[in-house]
Amino acid sequence: MKIIVPQSFDNMTIRTMFQSLKLPKKEMHQLNMSKTITVNGESAHFNTTIHTGDQLVLPSSEAKSQYLPSYRYANIVYEDDDLAIVLKPKGVKTHPNDLKESNTLMNHIIYTLNCPYVEPIHRLDQETVGLLIVAKNPLVKKILDRMLEDNQIHRIYRAQVKSLLPIKPQTIDMPIGKDKFHPNKRRVSPTGQRAITHIIESEMIKEGVCQLYVKLDTGRTHQIRVHLAAIGHPVLGDPLYSDSTLRQLKLESYRITFIHPFTQQEISVSLDDVV
Repeated sequence: MKIIVPQSFDNMTIRTMFQSLKLPKKEMHQLNMSKTITVNGESAHFNTTIHTGDQLVLPSSEAKSQYLPSYRYANIVYEDDDLAIVLKPKGVKTHPNDLKESNTLMNHIIYTLNCPYVEPIHRLDQETVGLLIVAKNPLVKKILDRMLEDNQIHRIYRAQVKSLLPIKPQTIDMPIGKDKFHPNKRRVSPTGQRAITHIIESEMIKEGVCQLYVKLDTGRTHQIRVHLAAIGHPVLGDPLYSDSTLRQLKLESYRITFIHPFTQQEISVSLDDVV
């Protein structure tokens, strides 16, 4: 695994760089014990100081994902050595529930990418279309997981709801838990996990239909669908949280923006970029 040291990490030790990226202690220890780290071709250790433009080489992981190849291509919107952003189609699950399944997005990705390890950083409901991040090695998976927890990965969703007027920007802070009467549903519950959804923008796209741009601070199951239904504006085409009888959920993972942990360059991809 190669990293060209960006200016952000200039004059840091390798240890300090990974501490700033909040790499978990277990992975920090494994790297610290490694004897195969090099900087510009010379043997290095965790306390070696690195500089802008140095080539840092870390031990390659032998980890492999267990997804069966589907022999179907995934739509790759962005890819580099460490991660990819892919387009999830409607009606396709993000990942299999057991290793025998072979028709989910992760099965398509493992077939499409020339990489033995691919794992999702977040998940999308089966009927949700849109952008999803996958890691291509365990190290970046741990770092991106922490970035997601710390709201350093900004996810904007686009939803259509019934409304006679534009909906004002607002924050919905309501805990979400399981619905004990319906195992496939979630509900607002005082004993649930905290869930925060921001409506940041809205526009009327036709009479009685308002399009919302929504940002998540948390990633609970069905969060946007539950929260919008709770304020009286369920997502159109939602058979679980509205009176719709059709599976035509008008919800998209519209834009993803974050700073790449190793290049320190901004990555910003939206559905508008998808051909």
